[in-house]
Amino acid sequence: MNISDIIRVPFGYLLDWLYQFTTNYGLALILFSLIVKLVLLPMNAKGRKSMLKMSRIAPLQKALEAKYGDDKAKYQQELMALYKEEGVSTTGGCLWSFIPLLILWPLYYVIREPITYMLHFSAEQASQIVEIIGQHVALGSSTFFHQLIAASHLGEYASEIAAAVEGIDVSRLVSLDFSFLGIDLSAIPNWKFWTLTDWSSIGGFLLPLLSGGFNILSMWVSQKLNNTVATDDKGEQDKDAAKMSQSMNTMLYVMPLISVWIGFTMPAAVTVYWIAQSIFSLIFDSYLTVHYRKIYAAEDAIRREKAAKLAAEEAERERIRAERRAANPDGITENTSKKKQERKEREEREAAQREFAAKKAGIDLSAQQAEDRAKCPSGIPERPYCRGRAYDPDRYKGGKPDSTAAD
Repeated sequence: MNISDIIRVPFGYLLDWLYQFTTNYGLALILFSLIVKLVLLPMNAKGRKSMLKMSRIAPLQKALEAKYGDDKAKYQQELMALYKEEGVSTTGGCLWSFIPLLILWPLYYVIREPITYMLHFSAEQASQIVEIIGQHVALGSSTFFHQLIAASHLGEYASEIAAAVEGIDVSRLVSLDFSFLGIDLSAIPNWKFWTLTDWSSIGGFLLPLLSGGFNILSMWVSQKLNNTVATDDKGEQDKDAAKMSQSMNTMLYVMPLISVWIGFTMPAAVTVYWIAQSIFSLIFDSYLTVHYRKIYAAEDAIRREKAAKLAAEEAERERIRAERRAANPDGITENTSKKKQERKEREEREAAQREFAAKKAGIDLSAQQAEDRAKCPSGIPERPYCRGRAYDPDRYKGGKPDSTAAD
């Protein structure tokens, strides 16, 4: 046993049990797909949540790009801060979406080698069985699928196999029925549709196409559901979400094309599993999106309430500004800088203190101020030299000199 058998052997036992339970290989694969989906549901939920988060913050990311588009370093810094605040993993959604592919590979071996993994014969016994049946049945040119074809003829050559293979369990030499809806799931579909004549081959040709179609439907619905949670910082539905998602249309067709390619290069059983995965993904992703959308709706309600409060505050400030503009249409305002306001208040306090002290002392403050102005060269006691130290208010009181007298 090698390391990969740690996954393949349990898969083989599970698929064998489901086959015995349903007596139908196709139904067994569908149930197998459902069980895998249920087991991986917690991980798929994390991946779905991460993808929804990425879609949800797309409008906020677009706003950051518009704000810091010219400063790439600042944009990346703010974007990382946004991811951290929203709890978004840049690789979370993509990582979980690859898990079905990782499961598909060991499942491919289980389907390809049913004598080893479903009927539990050793690799040496399986090789001998294939060699014996190959003497009577054409197993095809590809050795990869000899076990798959031979497994459907085990019952016919059970006695010969029992006589030739030492220590083999005869009770397990029972042919496996790979028929599902009249399609042989052990066969590889032929893409040359013009050469097909019977329903089994035509049905096999249609399976990869159905697989690609269901993949497109699943991803399209997933994208539409993602758009429903894309809201801006005000908690409103982002109208550009659909336009933004159009740029990802190329990615929409990558997985469907891969599924079609797999369908025409591997046994039809793998395609049945792939179709079941697409259908169950559509159902589970829709459920998870509805579940998380309820949580996001509560967050959007808080955002809308906050945005409404800020809008009301801004409207009140604008109303006050409008009243000021109406009261002063010319826009002439007093200098109200902080330092000038403080100095004005200080001077008013000092003047009030002087006036109070003068009244208390019985001094006529107005007469004293008139006397001080008379003594002061500038006429302003607080600024005695504001007109220059040589200023003389009586300099020109005698009148101008007579020009004619000078002549």
